[in-house]
Amino acid sequence: MCGIIGYIGKKPAAPILIEGLRRLEYRGYDSAGVAVLAETGFTVRKKKGKIDEGLAPLLEQEPATGNLGIGHTRWATHGPPSDENSHPHLDQSGRIAVVHNGVIENYDRIRERLLAAGHTFHSGTDTEVLAHLIGEHLEKRRGKNAGSCPLTAAVCDALREVIGTYGLVVISKDQPNVMIGARRGSPLIIGIGKDEHFFTSDANAIVAHTRQVVYLNDYDIATISSERFDVQNLGTETAKVQISQLEFSAEEAQRGEFSHFMLKEICEQPRTVENALRGRVDLEGATARFGGLNLTAEALRSIDRIVIAASGTSWHAALVGEYLIEEFAHIPVEVEFAHEFCYRNAPLERGTVLLVISQSGETADTLAALREAKRRGHRALAIVNVVGSTIAREADGGIYMHAGPEIGVASTKAFVSTLTILLLLAIHLGRMRMLAARRAMEILKALQAVPAQIEALLKQNDELRNLARKYSHSEHFFFLSRGYSFPIALEGALKLKEISYIHAEGYSAAEMKHGPIALIDSKTPTVFLVPRDSMYEKTMANLAMIRARKGPIIAVATEGDRQIVPVADDIIFLPETLEPVYPLLATIPLQLLAYHIALHRGCDVDKPRNLAKSVTVE
Repeated sequence: MCGIIGYIGKKPAAPILIEGLRRLEYRGYDSAGVAVLAETGFTVRKKKGKIDEGLAPLLEQEPATGNLGIGHTRWATHGPPSDENSHPHLDQSGRIAVVHNGVIENYDRIRERLLAAGHTFHSGTDTEVLAHLIGEHLEKRRGKNAGSCPLTAAVCDALREVIGTYGLVVISKDQPNVMIGARRGSPLIIGIGKDEHFFTSDANAIVAHTRQVVYLNDYDIATISSERFDVQNLGTETAKVQISQLEFSAEEAQRGEFSHFMLKEICEQPRTVENALRGRVDLEGATARFGGLNLTAEALRSIDRIVIAASGTSWHAALVGEYLIEEFAHIPVEVEFAHEFCYRNAPLERGTVLLVISQSGETADTLAALREAKRRGHRALAIVNVVGSTIAREADGGIYMHAGPEIGVASTKAFVSTLTILLLLAIHLGRMRMLAARRAMEILKALQAVPAQIEALLKQNDELRNLARKYSHSEHFFFLSRGYSFPIALEGALKLKEISYIHAEGYSAAEMKHGPIALIDSKTPTVFLVPRDSMYEKTMANLAMIRARKGPIIAVATEGDRQIVPVADDIIFLPETLEPVYPLLATIPLQLLAYHIALHRGCDVDKPRNLAKSVTVE
C-alpha cells in the first residue's frame, strides 16, 4: 500500500518520477507528490486525488527541475487524504524531505517531544514526525564525525527510536549527491542503472529503466548515488546484498490494447494457467513435480497437518486447496486468516507445515504468519508471484506462480494461478500417499485442457456484458454453491464488492436455510454455481428454495445441462470437466460479470475506492 519512487542520476528526475508514480498508482491513489532537488533547493509539488487529475497538471503548470528526486502515491493511514497530508514531508528546517510507507506506532510520543522542543507540524501524518526526527538527529551530528555520510548516520539514529514499519527514502539539501533508503516490514528495492540508481517499493515502477535490482531486507539502510550503492544493516553494520534480475518486461506491465488492467489480466488467464503448469506436469509418473519445495520425499510423507495462512482472495484459494489436499492426500488441512494466525495461540503439533499464499509476497499479515511459524520451529512454504519478494526469500521453500505482473487491484489471474498450483500440489502429495495413478492422470489431462476452455469462456464476454447490464442496478447479491465451488462463490461476491460497491454475500448453498434466506426477494439476484458434480442434486434442491421465494437466479452450469433451463432466469454455461477442476472455470465468468457490472455503474475498476493492491501495513 502506497508507492515510492526515487531517482538519482544524470537525467531530469521529474519525468521519471511521474512515470514511476503512474505505474505505482494501483498501490494507492488518495494523493501523490514529488520533491526534486536542484541547486536552488527543493521543489515540492503534491496534490490530493489521482495523479492525472492532480499532480500531473500541477507539474505542467509549476515544473520541478533537478536530477535527484523522490515521489510517493498515497493510501491514507494517518490523516485523511489532503494536499497537506500528501508526501513528501519536510523536516522542521525544510532541508530534509521524506517519503514513507508503513506505520510508525510511537509517532504520537515522538511528536509530543518534538512539539515541546519547538517543532511545528503541518499535517496529521506519522511520516512528517519521522522527517522531523531525522532532521533533529542530523542537526545533532553537525560538526561531529559521522563517517562518510552524515545523512545515513542520522537516519540510523532516528530509526533506532522508531517502533513500527517503514519503507522510506530520504534526501537532503546539504547532501545533494546521495539518497538514503531503509526498510522494516515494508518493501523497498534498489534499481541499478548506468550512471543512475533508483529506489522503489515495487519493481513495476522502474522496469522500463533497469531490470537489475537489489531487494532490501528488514533493517537494511541503503545509500545510493548516481555511481554506486552501499547497504548496511541497522543492527550489525553489514548486510547481505544479492543483485537479482527482474523476470518481466516493461511491456508486460502496460495495459496495451485493453481499456483496463483488470480486463487484460482476465484475458491473460489461459497463459497464466499454462505458466503455472509448465514443467510441473509429469504424465509418465502421473504426478506433479516442483523444484523449490526444498523438502525430500520422506519429509513430505511425514507431514501430519498443513495450515494454510492467507488473506482476501488468497484465502478463498486456500479453501479450495483444503478440499483438494484433504481428498487427494488425506492430510488434515486448516485454513487461517493470516492475521488471526498471528494473534491467537493456535496449537501447532510436530509434523505441521505452514503454507502461506501471497501474490505480492509482501502482505504484512501473511509475512507475520510465516515468521511466527518459523519462530516456533515449523517449516514454512509459500506460494507467491513476485520473485525476490520478502516472503519468497524468507520461506523454507515454495512455488512461484509465474503469472506476470498483476496491476489491477482486484486480483484475477493470480487467483487462477494459485488454484492451478494448489491442485498440482494436492496431486503431488496424494501420489506419495494414496492417490491412484489413473485418477491423477485424469486430473492432469483435465488441467492441461483448461487454457483452451478458458479461451472459450472468454468468448462469452458480450453475453456477460448484456447480463451485467440487466442486473447492474441491483444493490444486493448472493453467490451460492457447495463443495469445491463454494469458495468460488465467496470469491465471486468479493470481486463484485471490490469493484462495483454492491453489497454481495457468498455462502454455502446449504447454509441459506439457516438464516440468510430471510433476505431473498424479487430484487436480490442469486448467482448459483451448479456444476454437474457430486453435489449437483443437493445444490439444485437449494436453488429451488430461492426460486420458491421469487429470487432471480443466474446459474453457472455445465454445458448440456437441460435440467437447469426451466428454473434459472439466466444461465452461463461452463465446459464439461472433472469436479476438482471446475473452480478454475467457474471463476472466469464471475470475474467478467463483476467487471461489466462495475463499468455499467460508472466505477473505476482498476482503482476501486478505499482499496490498494498490496496490504503491507496491519
